Amino acid sequence: MKTGNRFVGIANAKQKLQRTLSQRIKMASAVADVPKGHLAVYVGENHKRFVIPISYLSHPLFRDLLDWAEEEFGFNHPMGGLTIPCTEHYFITLTSSLS
Repeated sequence: MKTGNRFVGIANAKQKLQRTLSQRIKMASAVADVPKGHLAVYVGENHKRFVIPISYLSHPLFRDLLDWAEEEFGFNHPMGGLTIPCTEHYFITLTSSLS
């Protein structure tokens, strides 16, 4: 391997590592603002983020919503969290009735 190619390879590896670390830092900071006993979910077309108590997971109405989310999206979520396929208004109305 020539020295020039080696330096290019090292530079590319360094950039890749920096991008990976940057993404992980962003994810960690997003997780850090979720209080203990809560989780983040993404709702609606714009994937607005809501932080909800985990106690909602055991409520029958919320479980129906989760079943719908599983049918619609499965468990592979591009946002890194649970995506719920309903409008923000519906989600807010539902969670308000659970509180």
